[in-house]
Amino acid sequence: MKHHQLTIMTRLIAAAFLPALLFICANGQQKPPGKNEGEAKEAKAPMLKHEYAEVNGQRLHYVTAGKGKLIMFVHGFPEFWYEWKNQLAEFGRDYQAVAPDMRGYNLSSKPAEVEQYHVKYLVEDLRALAKKLGHKKFILVAHDWGGAVAWAFAIAHPDYLEKLVIINAPHPGVFQRELRDNPAQQKASQYMLMFRSAQAEQILSANNYAALVQAVLGPGLKTGVFTEADKQAYLEAWSQPGALTGGLNYYRAARVGPPTGDDKQAPNFAAGLGSLEVKVPTLVVWGEKDTALLTGNLEGLDKFVPNLTIKRIPDGTHWVIHEQPALVNEYIRDFIKGN
Repeated sequence: MKHHQLTIMTRLIAAAFLPALLFICANGQQKPPGKNEGEAKEAKAPMLKHEYAEVNGQRLHYVTAGKGKLIMFVHGFPEFWYEWKNQLAEFGRDYQAVAPDMRGYNLSSKPAEVEQYHVKYLVEDLRALAKKLGHKKFILVAHDWGGAVAWAFAIAHPDYLEKLVIINAPHPGVFQRELRDNPAQQKASQYMLMFRSAQAEQILSANNYAALVQAVLGPGLKTGVFTEADKQAYLEAWSQPGALTGGLNYYRAARVGPPTGDDKQAPNFAAGLGSLEVKVPTLVVWGEKDTALLTGNLEGLDKFVPNLTIKRIPDGTHWVIHEQPALVNEYIRDFIKGN
């Protein structure tokens, strides 16, 4: 790929992801918090345990903390289980808090076939993992692509869920409408077409993942939001054999993105599920400065989700989980404690 093409693609990625990612402040290392994080915090925070489960023909890596009712946290692109470090520490105090690496990511199985990343298989991964952990009913919390899967899970298996929490992830019916009718969302989603292209791996991995490092970590490394250890942790996750392709295959399998000349109908990433009604009490938390998924995705959402609570965070971005973990945790806890 020519240099100017790489530069343009890098800018596209940065436009979608960078404004929100500057504030991510996770340690990034795939280890439980160490003793140097403060005696008071250490005394209260549960131990994080790394485990594997053979489910739905896949070997899923997951991190678990605490015991009790299950609350499962599901990450999006281009993250891994560690997106939920703060939530594992918080909710592991009185739940069994679990954050898996989704198939295709980090330390979990990475099937080669694109069709293995259809949403129906991702939904079954979560159902099978919950069953393996001994829970027939649980609370599901998810973000970005994890949120897309969680919406589909709630539509397909409402009987498995006590409550659903979605953070900056569009409902399939609403997103299909926004991609079809909203020019602003179409423009904001152009990066998805690049992610689906055959050149995506080359673009994102060139020069030791320079495009991803710049888009995700670049300015934060200069301001101290990220450390070199954080950078190495992300590079390690992205560099797992097949991991970059695995994450990109979510976009390819769903053919998600703005309509093109060859694909004039905006896709529905939960196609095949029939009714798109969500019959589970649902909290949607939305950082309103999300540059990739715009606030139009909240309009008309109540038509699909009758039992709906929306919490808008005006100064939050797509990555509000990292920017304001205490507020996000407060919203989640208040919601799951309510009737």
